Amino acid sequence: MNLHTNRSFNSIQSGLILNLSMTAMGAITLPTPGINELHAEARAAGYSFIDTLLDDWSTGENRFDGPGEILMGAIEHNVLVAVGGLNLDPFAGDPAIGRIRRVYVRFAWRNLGIGRTLVTALIDHARQHFRAVRLRAENPGAARLYQRIGFLPIEDPSATHILPLSTGECPGTKSIPPA
Repeated sequence: MNLHTNRSFNSIQSGLILNLSMTAMGAITLPTPGINELHAEARAAGYSFIDTLLDDWSTGENRFDGPGEILMGAIEHNVLVAVGGLNLDPFAGDPAIGRIRRVYVRFAWRNLGIGRTLVTALIDHARQHFRAVRLRAENPGAARLYQRIGFLPIEDPSATHILPLSTGECPGTKSIPPA
């Protein structure tokens, strides 16, 4: 397992990253304890992409098991509190572009650095396999988080942001100029 750190995380034990509240971050498979609660919370908040995550996993359509792909979670007291995955971007038409998707952090664990650490861990994994990652931010708060991490807004019908991971242009991605 690759280890990923964030300034708010300060201890590494047993191959997992731990913060002061003992939240571990790493690769997961489904089902995992807490996925039903996370799913119910996301659905109640109007987000259906966890439905898609679970449906795709159960049918085998997407288990984040292709080259360079991973599904990660944040676990606290043996319960899933955040989830996010990395796939080959199915919309980019370029095998060197990954896509971060299905990122959700439960309300009680927001603003604690867990979302940032999860996305950073996905980016660190992507660096080994892709030259850029794209995503679709579902709300302004998520967009702000991604932009603080370094993602650039783009004009594309299938993505809102891109993060180049290597030098050079990423074809098919027109950046939105700063206001």
